[in-house]
Amino acid sequence: MTLIGRTRARGIETLSLDSPANRNALSAALVGQLAAALTDCAKDSDVRAIVLTHTGNTFCAGADLRDPPPPDGLVQLLRQIIELRKPVVARVTGHVRAGGLGLLAACDIAAGSTESTFAFTEVRIGVAPAVISLPLLPRTDPRALARYYLTGERLDATEAARIGLLTAAGQDVDAVLEPVLDGLRRAAPQGLAETKQLLTAKVLETFDRDAADLTALSARLFASPQAREGMTAFLERRDPTWVL
Repeated sequence: MTLIGRTRARGIETLSLDSPANRNALSAALVGQLAAALTDCAKDSDVRAIVLTHTGNTFCAGADLRDPPPPDGLVQLLRQIIELRKPVVARVTGHVRAGGLGLLAACDIAAGSTESTFAFTEVRIGVAPAVISLPLLPRTDPRALARYYLTGERLDATEAARIGLLTAAGQDVDAVLEPVLDGLRRAAPQGLAETKQLLTAKVLETFDRDAADLTALSARLFASPQAREGMTAFLERRDPTWVL
């Protein structure tokens, strides 16, 4: 089953998360197919930049609790986006939760429509936003991140842009992205590649330093009794036992 749609227009390759059955959750299959598509784009000299978007009303619901990727699979995908020597632009017109916010943070530019909502829901199922912190902590307002990490509150696109989750937000996300894509089409491939390397150096330092520890933390938490209760409650659409 194909989970990644692909189209191209004037050097911009659009990759669409297309797994509506699980709200584009990060399953092993989707992560593998997205990684393969990004590899293809990296090798193709006709691709100037990549737009990462989605079908349906959810950009990404986070990890697929029924079919999660390997423990280091998400780390590898996030690093691949950051290391890719072509800009990756997120286009969001729906909801983003948990691990999906890691994808946004890994992208070089992220735009969202005013219909979009965002939430770090990990604490509500007994885990932590461990692996996705690798791109998020270096790029997002720390005080705001503390609030939304700890409470799991929902935030809108305007707030997401204010704290650095998004680059820009607007009612028509394609209108927001029009000057961005025009600028990328006018830029030299070498200029884009070297400039991106400058911009991502500090983020990659975080990966080099913390990826192994955060992967281990994520694995430990997902195997814990509280996480089992949290995930079971989520799948059964009830409150977990610790809710007061």
